Amino acid sequence: PISVEELKECDANKVRFIELPIAFDALTVVVNPQNNWVDDISTTELRTIWNPAAENKIKRWNQINPAWPDQPITLHGPGKDSGTYDFFSDVINSKDASRGDFNFSEDDEALVNAVSQDANALGYFGHAYYEQNRDKLKALKVNGIEPTRSNVEDSKYQPLSRPLFIYVNAQKAQENPALEKFVEYYLDRVPNLLDSIGYIPLPDEAYHLARVQLQKFEVGTVFEGRPQPNLTIGELLRKQAQFEAK
Repeated sequence: PISVEELKECDANKVRFIELPIAFDALTVVVNPQNNWVDDISTTELRTIWNPAAENKIKRWNQINPAWPDQPITLHGPGKDSGTYDFFSDVINSKDASRGDFNFSEDDEALVNAVSQDANALGYFGHAYYEQNRDKLKALKVNGIEPTRSNVEDSKYQPLSRPLFIYVNAQKAQENPALEKFVEYYLDRVPNLLDSIGYIPLPDEAYHLARVQLQKFEVGTVFEGRPQPNLTIGELLRKQAQFEAK
């Protein structure tokens, strides 16, 4: 969802937007396939690794879990301008902050390559990049649950499931009919494309509600400018329906 900072910037520039959910994602924690000591990681262990207090202190695997080897851990993740960074930091660390001593990139392919070339690496990114590189990476269970489509749809893979959105400038869509037609085209086709890239489609009802919001130029957000941990697909639909009812 749009952030507090982005909402303020929209207000400052008099931009009114239409919020359209398009998919669900499973943020995926990955290690190198040579890693034979961890298959399952807890949110508590992830917090031990990634919280700001861990900077320059938690640097070896056995500091996270004494059953893991006394070897250095190399961390990789998205940069601070990424929505993935915001969401992960908020749900794991309970605040929009993370340790800063990790290798970061806005290019997820660079993160994939870094983890795939280092036996001591750990990283995270959207599920689509894992799906496209399954032969190079090992995905970890989180709290015993695998990051799969069925586990996201059944609301089991929490708290690292998240909705994905596009935001349309309402005034520009009204002024330019081609923009509105493009977004309609997008909404018609995106459900059939998501599987091939590794994201999780929403129920048909969600895309119907999105088309209605677009046609009526309904502006605003049903969120409060913060990531929504533990949000389920059903809850997202209810939020959309309530917004439409208003």
